[in-house]
Amino acid sequence: MKNVTAAALFPTPLSLEEAAALSPQTVLLAVQGWLHTEQQLTVFQQQMTAFQAQIDALKHQLDWFKRQTFGQKSEKRILEAPAQQLTLAEALGIATPVPPAETPTRCIPAHTRKSTRSKAEDRAEAVPFFDADQVPVTTIEVPNPEIAGLTPEQYTVIGTKETYRLAQQPGSYVVIKYVRPVIKRLDTQVIHCPAAPVGVLEGSRADVSFAAGMVVDKFLYHLPLYRIHQRLQDGGFTLSRPWLTRLIQQIVGLLEPIYDAQLASIRASRVKAMDETPTEVSPFFREENRHG
Repeated sequence: MKNVTAAALFPTPLSLEEAAALSPQTVLLAVQGWLHTEQQLTVFQQQMTAFQAQIDALKHQLDWFKRQTFGQKSEKRILEAPAQQLTLAEALGIATPVPPAETPTRCIPAHTRKSTRSKAEDRAEAVPFFDADQVPVTTIEVPNPEIAGLTPEQYTVIGTKETYRLAQQPGSYVVIKYVRPVIKRLDTQVIHCPAAPVGVLEGSRADVSFAAGMVVDKFLYHLPLYRIHQRLQDGGFTLSRPWLTRLIQQIVGLLEPIYDAQLASIRASRVKAMDETPTEVSPFFREENRHG
């Protein structure tokens, strides 16, 4: 009652002159009244915020009922994200699992090992796997960094090593031929040959352009692998059908980090909109399953 009386007696803050003219008990009473008024204002604002959230939720429910009653009946409509939607675990009453405590870790000193390339892989890349009379061959000469800044009198070219890669251009397949000169420096009597360009798939004869083109043909245009194999054979290439299967598996392995990142993003999203419209299985998939 004292607070209410103080708030009524002193509705506005006092100046220094006005406070000096009053007794200490009266000034204390005025301060208590102002504090009580501020507390009541804070409680009132909190109640207004709660009421506004409840009104928004009721308005959203009312709009949903209006759309169900008077809106379109087709499932092919733009879904509006609900203002409040429980997750699947919350809807089933499952408690959110507590993340396990981090296990202690220890630092291991880094070490490197020399990667030896087998001679079988070198011989496999040098063996032609195509008909040179039917397949156009693009030759790329790989410069030897050991002869940079040297004159032709300072070294001797004693031979070349050839590496063949299957590549693809828009509308056609080509073979990229890397010619790597083998030189012997006359001053050091050491033989040097530049390494073959590193492909996107280690040890594979498929160029990155062919790998990307096959993925587009397989998953975008729904072209089965056996048809890609037939097209390669008709183009003059001698390749095995299982090689394409292993190649597509290696390419999919490279794309797994992208899939994991997208899946993690979907799981982290609180609202997930899905279209439950049934879709018939494409005949291309049925044909691919029959032929393998």
